[in-house]
Amino acid sequence: MIPGVQGDSQAYLNGDFLRIDEARISVLDRGFIFGDGIYEVVPVYHGKAFRMAEHLNRLDRSLAALRIASPHDRDGWVKLVNELLARNTQDTCIVYLQVTRGVAKRDHQFPAVPVPPTVFGMVSPWAPPSAAQRASGMTAISIPDERWLHCEIKSVSLLGNVLAKQQAVDAQVDEVVQFRDGFLTEGASTNVWVVSGGKLLAPPKNNLILEGIRYGLMGELAAEAGIPFESRRITREEVENADELLMSSATKEVLPLVALDGKPVGSGKPGPVYERLRAGYDARIAGL
Repeated sequence: MIPGVQGDSQAYLNGDFLRIDEARISVLDRGFIFGDGIYEVVPVYHGKAFRMAEHLNRLDRSLAALRIASPHDRDGWVKLVNELLARNTQDTCIVYLQVTRGVAKRDHQFPAVPVPPTVFGMVSPWAPPSAAQRASGMTAISIPDERWLHCEIKSVSLLGNVLAKQQAVDAQVDEVVQFRDGFLTEGASTNVWVVSGGKLLAPPKNNLILEGIRYGLMGELAAEAGIPFESRRITREEVENADELLMSSATKEVLPLVALDGKPVGSGKPGPVYERLRAGYDARIAGL
């Protein structure tokens, strides 16, 4: 048995549906040896995938960046996700998809003869942020961003993010806020947003951050709520003096950061811009 995982849940591996505790890959899979692969995490509410098209668009971008041919077309991916959901019958959950370059002799270069990619999918239970988390907010510490320079790829090579997240755990906070050369990048597993003077600010979409699917959604929600939005480089000083800080991800949705490095952010409570964006987010979920 795998600790914390239901062994009888249904997974997908290279064309077959099987119990997750029966799924096996080769020790020569390049995802296992090199972290040579990509993944996606799609939240599901009431049995319906949220922002599926956007998630699959990013999956295609990540595959293209690694020069891995997509093993499915768009309809094929949707069919796979729907079949996983049907076989697992979980109302609110996340669908995890992973594609690696496949099994080959261990060699840093791509296999001389192309090999079939390894395709894996599973469904995991998931509880959206609680009312208490939304009302009280989250906490964070600031750390240097020491990850590689292709954070825009949703790669399974996540050691930098793992080490960053563990720093949050060790400090007994919820997340880290990372800075590179004095400018905001993102959290360990979230995008970070700054509210200053009623305006919503985000770091630019470039190789230094993963463009979260909520990045586009937050821009839409800000426009609908009449909140000015600007994407640009954000200094540490601006973060430290922010009226509000927010974080967003597939599993965290959007939540307020109310303390950074032990100091309150703004009033130390969820702010008005967060509340308006949160209301818009909830409306999108209700509209599925």
